[in-house]
Amino acid sequence: MTSHTLNELLAEGVRGRHVLVRSDLNVPLDGSSVTDDGRIRASIPVIQQLVDGGARVLVSAHLGRPKGAPEPKYSLKPAADRLAELVSFPVRLAEDTVGTSAKGLAAELADGEVLVLENVRFDARETSKDGAERLAFAQELVALTGDNGAYVDDAFGAVHRKHASVYDVATLLPSYQGDLVRAEVEVLQKLTASPERPYVVVLGGSKVSDKLAVIDNLIGKADTLLVGGGMLFTFLAAAGHKVASSLLEEDQIPVVQDYLARAEAAGSRFVVPTDVVVASRFAADAEHEVVAADAIEESAFGASGIGLDIGPDSAAAFAAQIAGARTVFWNGPMGVFEFEAFSGGTRAVAQALTETAAFTVVGGGDSAAAVRTLGFSDDQFGHISTGGGASLEYLEGKDLPGLSVLDR
Repeated sequence: MTSHTLNELLAEGVRGRHVLVRSDLNVPLDGSSVTDDGRIRASIPVIQQLVDGGARVLVSAHLGRPKGAPEPKYSLKPAADRLAELVSFPVRLAEDTVGTSAKGLAAELADGEVLVLENVRFDARETSKDGAERLAFAQELVALTGDNGAYVDDAFGAVHRKHASVYDVATLLPSYQGDLVRAEVEVLQKLTASPERPYVVVLGGSKVSDKLAVIDNLIGKADTLLVGGGMLFTFLAAAGHKVASSLLEEDQIPVVQDYLARAEAAGSRFVVPTDVVVASRFAADAEHEVVAADAIEESAFGASGIGLDIGPDSAAAFAAQIAGARTVFWNGPMGVFEFEAFSGGTRAVAQALTETAAFTVVGGGDSAAAVRTLGFSDDQFGHISTGGGASLEYLEGKDLPGLSVLDR
């Protein structure tokens, strides 16, 4: 079966109907300020289409990881305020999720108005492992939509969770796949089922362990895997090199050695940096120098040196691989891009993605934040994922409950 689409819902007619939309408003905050509004901007098109159709839109979302009770620092108020700044339609925020405020404001909604419900994770039932508890919470969310409600899942970043607002609600209401979810699935299918070759995957981030399953699934599917970020030091250690005080997951060395052996037999190739930027300490103003990847302990900082970026030769080599690709998937920065001195590798990869003729996909989370922090715009890339962990789980070949429940 295939999921029903937003276009089908709009064709049925939404004027005067309450439509519950699961959006992804899980944005980074600095106090009460949104530091990257990419996910909010990405959520607007679906909400806008429903508003234009005359729907009374209820937006459910989470932010952060509250412990099943209200916590002011995880309020959706900053996200709702930013949404209101970006659109021309009325946006209000309920003081709770399914309580008195939510019920009263939902009942008062007029056609073309939007109500953002407070963080669904303020209710412990949202993430409960007990199906009956989740279902009870979902029923309260659904009750806000009245007699002729509908549900649209537009939060791909949450579809790997069997949570009440993602999974259980979809079992209770006529359910539809939002455009953001549909686009993400189409992109991920391109990456897994029929990528144009050469297919290059760029993997970074701090830990190999975070990427184990996706690396395992990409061996034999990707032609070349470029390894940067903190995880590169476990690869160097697996090749027998010393990495001084750089981030190292010693328990993963045998796993990486197995990957390297399997990749060669499967027709995939790992490319590990030949030079790295080593610093005296983890700080923006730390002394640093470029050294060969197999001579990290021979830097001026000896055994206390810490690798914080790939070196310029490696950045150029990675850019060359990207230039010759037809499909590129990038997940994870090449270094500590937040520090200017250690942003060169990440900047080089981002620049190469903007210049290649390949279909380019930037993984969500840190990768998306990096390209925006470094001054690139979303439209310079083929697709910037909003999926985060959900995208990685899709690439791992896992079943995603929030997707499968829509295929009914």
